[in-house]
Amino acid sequence: MKVLLAVLLVAVFWSQEWKSALSDSIIHIGAIFDESARKDDEVFRLAVADLNLNNEILETEKITFSVEFVDGNNPFQAVQEACELMNRGILALVSSIGCMSAGSLQTLADAMHIPHLYIQRSPVGTPRSTCPPTSRIPGADDYTLMVRPPVFLNEVIMQVVSEYSWQKFVLFYDSDFDIRGIEDFLDRTSQQGMDVSLQKVESNVNMMITGLFRTMRVEELHRYRDTLRRAVLFMSPATAKAFITEVVETNLVAFDCHWILINEEISDYDLQELVMKSIGRLTLVRQMFPMPQNTTQRCVKHNHRINTSLCDPKSPKAQQLEITNRYIYDSVLLLANTFHRKLEDRKWHSMASLSCIRKNSKPWQGGKSMLETVKKFGVSGLTSFLEFTDNGSNPNIFFEILGTNYGEDRGRGVSRLATWDPVHGLNGTLTDRKLENNMRGVVLRVVTVLEEPFVMVSENVLGKPKKYQGFSIDVLDALSNYLGFKYEIYVAPDHKYGSLQSDGQWNGLMGELVFKRADVGLSALTITPERESVVDFTTRYMDYSVGVLLRKAERTVDMFACLAPFDLSLWACIAGTVLLIGILVYLLNWLNPPRLPMGSVSSTTLYNSMWFVYGSFVQQGGEVPYTTLATRMMMGFWWMFALIVISSYTANLAAFLTISRIENSIQSLQDLSKQTELPYGTVLDSAVYDQVRSKAMNPFERDPMYSQMWRMINRTGGADNNVEESREGIRKVKYGRFGFVWDAAVLEYVANNDEDCSFYTVSSNAPDRGYGIAMQHGSPYRDIFSQRILELQQNGDMDILKLKWWPKDSPCDLYSSDQTRQRGNALDIHSFAGVFCVLAAGVVLSCLIAMVESWWSRRKGSRVPSKEAQADGPSAMQAADPCPHGPNEHPLSLGGQTHNQTSNTANTAGSTATHYQPPACCDIPCALIVQHSYEPTNPSEITPKMRMTTFTTSPPTPRLYIQ
Repeated sequence: MKVLLAVLLVAVFWSQEWKSALSDSIIHIGAIFDESARKDDEVFRLAVADLNLNNEILETEKITFSVEFVDGNNPFQAVQEACELMNRGILALVSSIGCMSAGSLQTLADAMHIPHLYIQRSPVGTPRSTCPPTSRIPGADDYTLMVRPPVFLNEVIMQVVSEYSWQKFVLFYDSDFDIRGIEDFLDRTSQQGMDVSLQKVESNVNMMITGLFRTMRVEELHRYRDTLRRAVLFMSPATAKAFITEVVETNLVAFDCHWILINEEISDYDLQELVMKSIGRLTLVRQMFPMPQNTTQRCVKHNHRINTSLCDPKSPKAQQLEITNRYIYDSVLLLANTFHRKLEDRKWHSMASLSCIRKNSKPWQGGKSMLETVKKFGVSGLTSFLEFTDNGSNPNIFFEILGTNYGEDRGRGVSRLATWDPVHGLNGTLTDRKLENNMRGVVLRVVTVLEEPFVMVSENVLGKPKKYQGFSIDVLDALSNYLGFKYEIYVAPDHKYGSLQSDGQWNGLMGELVFKRADVGLSALTITPERESVVDFTTRYMDYSVGVLLRKAERTVDMFACLAPFDLSLWACIAGTVLLIGILVYLLNWLNPPRLPMGSVSSTTLYNSMWFVYGSFVQQGGEVPYTTLATRMMMGFWWMFALIVISSYTANLAAFLTISRIENSIQSLQDLSKQTELPYGTVLDSAVYDQVRSKAMNPFERDPMYSQMWRMINRTGGADNNVEESREGIRKVKYGRFGFVWDAAVLEYVANNDEDCSFYTVSSNAPDRGYGIAMQHGSPYRDIFSQRILELQQNGDMDILKLKWWPKDSPCDLYSSDQTRQRGNALDIHSFAGVFCVLAAGVVLSCLIAMVESWWSRRKGSRVPSKEAQADGPSAMQAADPCPHGPNEHPLSLGGQTHNQTSNTANTAGSTATHYQPPACCDIPCALIVQHSYEPTNPSEITPKMRMTTFTTSPPTPRLYIQ
């Protein structure tokens, strides 16, 4: 009986020991996950399955688990589920939840002495914030181990911002981020004098951006866009994608923006999408896990081989692993190694089911030993190396800082710029560098407005794209060849430079840049304060001034240019004066006949008086001397009058024929503003239009020129004198009376290339602004373009490009109002055509008079005297015809000597001579005529001084008249 009792006791004892050994060989782990962390559960089960198949870690032992899902924001539920797991006899608790529920689990684990491996999980992947400290029992051990390292985002972002030398930026955070987690960072930035603005990003990003445009004015939006050049984003990858996409599509960011996105939970897939959606420069800070370069070493960790689907970077499942997934796998691996060491040491203490509901429930006795073993040893897994310090935190954390270059091309790469860890700090150099000179691979979209000679379209071949040329295109090509970029060019839809509309929007070329539809604006675009408030300009590449295009006065050919020095009324007065003076001279001589000297044959007829006055007027001298005092006094004043008139005519004729008179008196902008006969205007809503308006409205403007110009330009609201395009203004000048106010460079090119040279320009001397290349507000290309333009100006290449379109040897005179010559040139036939016409008229008139005189002479000569009259001798002839030879014809003259004898007979043999005084019928003074009738008997007697004259008499008798 005693033997049987002893055997029974041994059997019971052995059965108890077997049950104890059996219970020791079963390792029960509990897990509590957030309801949204289904992937944590998947990795947890995969880790348990891998370890149960590993005989090196767990020889005969197997791991069993229990998983519960809770609401991360419901601590009571988390505690209730944890108590349920403790009732099932778990040896350790693994949790992946938020800070709110984790604090309750931490208190429960401390009370029940259950090792608690806590993996902090951020809601929806937002950046982590440090969990607030949990109220603890004084002197109690901390059974909660922080598997994820502490939050070092404050230190990392402070280091990055300092390296980039940022002094002003915006910090965006999404609605799920606890802003209290970066209080230390904000305090440090404030101490260093940095200007940091905070802005919360709502879950509905589209509505938030729409609200900005609805509530902000245009000026406020421009200032807001400027602040977005530098920004730090504390967001989840999903929120960051939506936010970046929205601000890029609404043109709130420019190409020189630089954003820093900091989040430990950025996968490679999220990284590529963020780079694709962003513009400018992007820096990303995320947690990294150092891995061996050898692929085989990544999956083998000491005595454990990790599942290939998790350790191979090329595996789709490995690429989608979250950080919490990695820490969960390593937590299970760490617990398995800890249980293995406890079984080897045989320091295992069995644990019955615990009840945390009972008031007098006792904690697990082996919990402290288990906790010390977990903290003592580490494990190498997916997170590189997992271990704990004395305060129960994991010190092993590494960050990598990735960056992209500037530009919007979708193929730009991402490179590692630096690394950071708590021990060594930043390893690498971060510089917020600008765009480099090498822009190869960048394609710019250029918007333009056609304006000669800056941008023009050449002849287009059918089926081929348009080819643009011009001075601005040459400058753009020079920049392209040096920097290496390419460009696509198109004309603004409304063909305007652009102005601010009543609704606060810009149209034209400026609107294309403001709304981010183009990268570069290029044409005869001037730099103005209004434009520079919404876009960026490069340095000026050409000076600008306002000019006026006018049509030259047409030069007509005047055949009677010789008469031009005197007015028609003056010529009439001169002609009347000649007639009047001639009559007065005749009357004075008639009233008081002059005493003529002996032998004088002068006559004081009206005809002679007129001829004398005319001869003296044309400075040809007189023929009859007048000896009366009155006549001489009259002629003295007449000669003085003639001297002054002829001298004035000569001087005025010389000036008139060498330098044409200037018919158009507009030679400056002041002249244009003072006159009102010639209408003038400019392009409506253009930079010139705004310039004239602003200066005219300026009360401090001393020069009233712009005020007068504005009154003409703004007449009837600007509808009459202004045009829609510059081409229309040029046509109005060419075919009408109009002055076109526009860019002086454009007008000079138009005047220089006009076929008829019918234009001239007037411009201001001092340029007040310049032409520039416009870019989007905050464009990263501005500084590069400006630097290259300065180089082109310095080495003379810009002057060469200017001479191509504005040559010095211009065929047209751009600054003359008509065919004005600054110095005398050779006179042409047109200037003296009238003189030749007057001479020809005189010749024709003289011929007509000669014909009349010839007819009259023949008519008088047909009256032949009879024989009786001939027999009577000279007395009979004189009685019949006192002037037989006409009034001005005298056969013989004795040198003007006067003879009173009426008859005398010479003693020369064979000759008769009759001396007589001519009758008074002769019209000209006549000398004593001695008529010799000589009939030579010998022809040799005729000397050369004798002149044979034959008179037709009846009967004809040849006579020789000697003079």
